[in-house]
Amino acid sequence: MIGAIADDFTGGTDVAVAFRRAGLRTVVLFGGPGDDDRLPDHDALVIALKTRTIDASDAVRLTLDSAVWLRERGADQIYFKYCSTFDSKPEGNIGPVADALADYLDAQVVVVAPSSPEHLRTQYMGHLFVGPLLLSDSPMRHHPLTPMTDSRIPEVLRTQTRRGVSLIDHGTVRAGRSEIRDRLDACRLSGIRYAVVDAVSDGDLREIGYAALDDILVTGAAGLAGGLGAARAERLRKEHALVAHDLHDDPVGEAPSVVLAGSCSSRTLEQIARMQQEHPSFHLDAVLNPDATILASAALAWYDDLDSAGAPLIYSSLPPEKLAHAQRVLGTERSAHILETAMGMIAVGIRDRGVRRIVVAGGETSGAIVTALGINGGLIGEEAAAGVPWIYTAGAVPLALLLKSGNFGDPDLLVRSVSQHHPTGATT
Repeated sequence: MIGAIADDFTGGTDVAVAFRRAGLRTVVLFGGPGDDDRLPDHDALVIALKTRTIDASDAVRLTLDSAVWLRERGADQIYFKYCSTFDSKPEGNIGPVADALADYLDAQVVVVAPSSPEHLRTQYMGHLFVGPLLLSDSPMRHHPLTPMTDSRIPEVLRTQTRRGVSLIDHGTVRAGRSEIRDRLDACRLSGIRYAVVDAVSDGDLREIGYAALDDILVTGAAGLAGGLGAARAERLRKEHALVAHDLHDDPVGEAPSVVLAGSCSSRTLEQIARMQQEHPSFHLDAVLNPDATILASAALAWYDDLDSAGAPLIYSSLPPEKLAHAQRVLGTERSAHILETAMGMIAVGIRDRGVRRIVVAGGETSGAIVTALGINGGLIGEEAAAGVPWIYTAGAVPLALLLKSGNFGDPDLLVRSVSQHHPTGATT
């Protein structure tokens, strides 16, 4: 079994999808280890934490607890998953968490590969690109919690760890898995712990995955998880240990839907604007009402008064200039706390009103909502967009969740996600 630990909830679903595409039976758990007696058979087990922006010492503790639990249950390899834009504060948390995992697992050399070409994140000569833009020139430079102003990933990582960092550039990657392995072994012999590896295509990531197949610790985004998953699946097939399985059935079917959006990414703002053309919407204004309970109550009262057939949108997302104003007035952490708490209360309220499909935009927002709903995990279903799967919870009344990272999906994703399953002609 491969055990993965993601630093946010949408990242957990993203890496789970990558493993599932490769043919691995995959289960995702939210918030930490769960009751393993109730888990279905699996080849990959993903634990989605919420550690990207918390204090580094807490992130290390929670991640190590998960790693120990996974190892005790048979994980022969640990995959630490972070965002394909290497989202982190100057002091971490990617470096401190990777250090702690490497020390615990006695990993001598560790691959670092944030590339995810499917999502237009590629790395060349150590520079991370978002589409045609350097990371430092992309909208990620305006991220409210983890602004990324340096595209040189080896340099970013060096600010977060005292361990040695080296680059395996695209020339070596293009030469194939054997050359990559030789360079990894050279790093190990030289005492260099972290090998930041270039990748501009899924083929590159597949070669890296094969090169790192026997490493006890590997780190990266969902792109490398796909390459590593493909290598593991091939090995399991050769050992006759991989069971073919069909896509999970949708246990929810047609049901009332709601979109809850908290991401301030440019793509989510596009998706919100598109959603507002066809569906009713309500905006949470923390500057006007800096109280989570008041915000949630107002949103639920608005929901109760709706008489339209469209699935509603409740959002707190703001464009950069308005976001900056809110953070000046309330403070960055206070503003985020108010809105995430309110979103969690709203999610509970709409579930209690019979909503069975909840579409969420934003990693931090997803974490707050899943936590508030008390959801421990679920089975990975079909994807609504690349890296954005439906997740089905267990129980007599299952929920269908779509947890979307802020930058993921085309402009029509939110509209398409609710229109496919929301009852035709139903009122909300």
